[in-house]
Amino acid sequence: MQNTAVKIQGLTKAFGANNVLRGIDLNLPKGRVTALMGANGAGKSTMVKVLCGVHTANAGTISLYGAPFKPTSPADAIRAGVVTVHQSINDGVVPDLDVASNLVLDELAQGHGFFMNKKKIRKQAQELAANIGLNVDIRKMVNELGLADRQLVAIARAMAQKPKLLILDEPTSSLSAKEAGQLFELLDRLRDQGVAILYISHKNSDIKRIADRIVTMRDGKISGLFEDAPLDYQGAVKAMLGRRMSEFSIDIPQVGHPVFQLEKLALLENSLPFSLTFCDGEIVVITGLVGSGKSELADVLNGQIRPTAGKMLLNGGVYAPKNQAEAIKAGVFRTPKDRATNAVIQGFDITKNITLPFTKKHAWAGFLNRWSEANTAKHTINELGIVCQHESDDIGSLSGGNQQKVMVGRWLAETSNLLILDEPFQGVDIQARRDIGEKIRNTAKNRATVVMVAEMDEAVEIADRIIVMVDHTVKGEHRNENLDLDAVLAQVAGASESEQLNAG
Repeated sequence: MQNTAVKIQGLTKAFGANNVLRGIDLNLPKGRVTALMGANGAGKSTMVKVLCGVHTANAGTISLYGAPFKPTSPADAIRAGVVTVHQSINDGVVPDLDVASNLVLDELAQGHGFFMNKKKIRKQAQELAANIGLNVDIRKMVNELGLADRQLVAIARAMAQKPKLLILDEPTSSLSAKEAGQLFELLDRLRDQGVAILYISHKNSDIKRIADRIVTMRDGKISGLFEDAPLDYQGAVKAMLGRRMSEFSIDIPQVGHPVFQLEKLALLENSLPFSLTFCDGEIVVITGLVGSGKSELADVLNGQIRPTAGKMLLNGGVYAPKNQAEAIKAGVFRTPKDRATNAVIQGFDITKNITLPFTKKHAWAGFLNRWSEANTAKHTINELGIVCQHESDDIGSLSGGNQQKVMVGRWLAETSNLLILDEPFQGVDIQARRDIGEKIRNTAKNRATVVMVAEMDEAVEIADRIIVMVDHTVKGEHRNENLDLDAVLAQVAGASESEQLNAG
């Protein structure tokens, strides 16, 4: 017990008739990083929410450094030293406060600085930011920051609590390679200080870099424990899914007619122009590090921002949407990268989240046809394997991965000319990634599809063609056949080299 930070015994949790945790037994040792893997619905998020005081277990016990631990709220858990960085960034920051206030918020909430003035708050926040290498203007409002910076603020806020147990849920999903490297260095320091770290991720690269052990969950139970070096990632995948993943191969179809063309397009004033063509039935992956220009290109394609130069053609005609509504009207659909902020509509059910952009299709004489909406939702649920009780379930009742399936399914449910998917696999497990990818490929005919991803293993599982972006322009183009991964990765790495030169 002296090396055990957290001991979980017989933990159960049910929501009505749905038994989510079915007798969890797990030890988390201090000074080690435990990677937690599990398919969507395996119970990972529920177990974390019990540990951080959001849910109360139905049965079982938890001890923290040998003492009984039964938090009744997140604040209670934080006071005891259990700090969580959730997958949904907005659960870790308050967007309407500045960065400084966010960094010291937990201390203020606990009454340790009730009468602190703004100058003192900023001084303390600046010290915290400097200690962990957070390079953000602490006077800025959090809602003015990009997704990666908000993620770093949430992580900084957690680390400021001097945790005994630090829980991180997919923390690198929005970070560049450089930012992820900074996070790993911080975790190394915390591990050396004896902090127990529970790191939820399915990224092989993350797990190889940071994990000392892997724990897997399946159907609400612990299904595997891997501690021997080198860690058996493939064995963990099998324990997580109950079977090994089959080898994945792409059957590249015959290229159809050009659907969408970019001619000498420039995303920024100082970026090099580029030209691309997306064809009918083709799936083109745009890859590159965070900040390479992938998301800005997606913004241009669906009318959220204007390019600096160049033009776009849709089915041979000039395409220059002034906003997203005009893009949708032209049959250009996009799933945004930030699911929680820009995609999921909290408080709405699954059906409404799927059909909302297309209510006119489900209306007659000014009245919504509930039967038509429900049929579309049921079809999407079945096609993507969305785990839920009913199409009328609240979207918030779904796991993050199933919410992601709903967001992708929203745009797959209708016919499009160009479908843009910005990080469609973010925060989903390996099986869900395959489910989503298979659905995208099976429906690719009669449209062009562009997928933005940062992870190369995601790219090779879905692409007919891979485009590498660096510094807001195209650096390379590769057919996904006998692919030279080293060459592709070398081009992607050019972004980090450029960032270092610019920083110098």
